[in-house]
Amino acid sequence: MMIAKEIIKKTPLRLYNTASRQKELLTPQHGNHIHMYTCGPTVYNFAHIGNFRCYVFEDLLRRAIKFFGFSITQVMNLTDVDDKTIKGAISGNLSLHEYTQPFIDAFFEDLKTLHIEPAEYYPAATDYITEMIRMIEVLLKKGFAYQGNDGSIYFSIAQFPNYGCLSHLKLNELQSGASERIASDEYEKDNVADFVLWKCYDPSRDGSIFWESPFGRGRPGWHLECSAMAMQILGETIDVHVGGVDNMFPHHENEIAQSEACSGKAFVKHWLHVEHLLVDHKKMSKSLGNFYTLRDLLDKGYTGAQVRYLLIQTHYKTQLNFTFQGLEAAKGALQRLNDFIQRLHDIDVGDKKSEGGGKVSALCQRTLEHFSASLADDLNISAALAALFDFVRDMNGECDAGGVGKVEALQALELLKTVDKVLGILTFEKQDPPIPEDLQAVFEQRLQARQDKNWKLADELRDMIQQRGYLIEDTPHGPRLKKG
Repeated sequence: MMIAKEIIKKTPLRLYNTASRQKELLTPQHGNHIHMYTCGPTVYNFAHIGNFRCYVFEDLLRRAIKFFGFSITQVMNLTDVDDKTIKGAISGNLSLHEYTQPFIDAFFEDLKTLHIEPAEYYPAATDYITEMIRMIEVLLKKGFAYQGNDGSIYFSIAQFPNYGCLSHLKLNELQSGASERIASDEYEKDNVADFVLWKCYDPSRDGSIFWESPFGRGRPGWHLECSAMAMQILGETIDVHVGGVDNMFPHHENEIAQSEACSGKAFVKHWLHVEHLLVDHKKMSKSLGNFYTLRDLLDKGYTGAQVRYLLIQTHYKTQLNFTFQGLEAAKGALQRLNDFIQRLHDIDVGDKKSEGGGKVSALCQRTLEHFSASLADDLNISAALAALFDFVRDMNGECDAGGVGKVEALQALELLKTVDKVLGILTFEKQDPPIPEDLQAVFEQRLQARQDKNWKLADELRDMIQQRGYLIEDTPHGPRLKKG
């Protein structure tokens, strides 16, 4: 589709940069190739739909980057060592690997269910301990880190004047202390303090989980893990870093401080942050009974594509309020799109003559222009989806008027396949129409007749089925009706 390639190629992609607080043109450092780091799961439990709001957006961004002609190397980390995973492993009397692996496996199953494209790298923190120790040694040598009286190694934020550059927080208004240190992985968002780089081993807390280092037994701090993996795989300066808004401070702020102090270079050119997901306008929590994993929704009969559609239809910088009414609406909207695809398939196999080919071509081109322009404007997904649904409405009108033949149907399908490279929600396989209820009843009567060895009645019922244009097909799971 040469016209499509030209339309997309001339559309510049602009994304909001949290650090600069403005939309900026996405410009890779290395030719046409984007290096992107995306925050992945802490594998101490099954990921919930709030997590997947972020992961689905990261996939939408990845697909959009490729849509606009860039190539990409994406890294998504797996946090398999932190306070939570260690606590879970000890309470279950398991090794860290035995505890985290089932959640890692489940995470990858969920990615497939939600049509999330695989990243190029999924580094586990436990595979990069050596790189983390090297970073700490550099920070100690440069004077950005010190050993506390508890034996742990801390980063001194007083030695990094640019601290707070991402979150734009007024640090003097936050809780802070000249000698205050925080050894836990996660802490209150209003607390500014030296954060742990290497957590000293405590057998009463850590069991048998530790690594040897020049600073004694222990394990890395959570904030350090992402920096070490990102820089080891993608380089000292990366193009794009994405994560949830809750990680902006302190996690991403700490990443910047330790990475730039270590390398002396800018850590990230472009930061993007995804807003929270609420459930019925409330923070999701098990105590409120509004906590859902993807598996919970699948058990209620919803599909991965329906959940994905719900999660992508709201702009990433706007809070998304999850409700089951909203999920039903997403289900209906997706059904409308897929029903239209089936209508195009029916035209493709028919013998209709086209009466409006030029009109359909112009409609396809206009739709792609609107879709691309919306997507290029900081992933304005609402406007992009509106362009798609306008296309479906107008094309249905052309179909009703007899203006769509085989050629036009194929043009429309090609357009839909083009936009779905970004959306990842549509089903293009030709579906058999549903079996009429009365015919299904005849089929079941025939099955009973054969079971009763009433061969005459069975033959009569088979003839009735064939006269309606259906065949009886034998499958490994038994006979079924199939359109002839």
